[in-house]
Amino acid sequence: MSHTIRDKQKLKARTNKIQGQVAALTKMLDEPHECTAVLQQIAAIKGAVNGLMREVIKGHLSVHIVHENDEAQREKDLEVILKVLDSYIK
Repeated sequence: MSHTIRDKQKLKARTNKIQGQVAALTKMLDEPHECTAVLQQIAAIKGAVNGLMREVIKGHLSVHIVHENDEAQREKDLEVILKVLDSYIK
């Protein structure tokens, strides 16, 4: 079973939180707010997205790298996560 399916409820809770934060930001932009409040909301969204990414990466590393017995498959899975990290960190 995929770790994202196994952890579906926890991951969906995080995405729901992100959606709420983005909706709040959209509302803030429709009304007059201090730029510091807008920046703080953007930072909160970024933190929530980073937390979601961390959880999915943690599951991927555990399932597909640490506990993978096939060395060739482990190398392929490692390449996938490294490519994702490269694009995420840019």
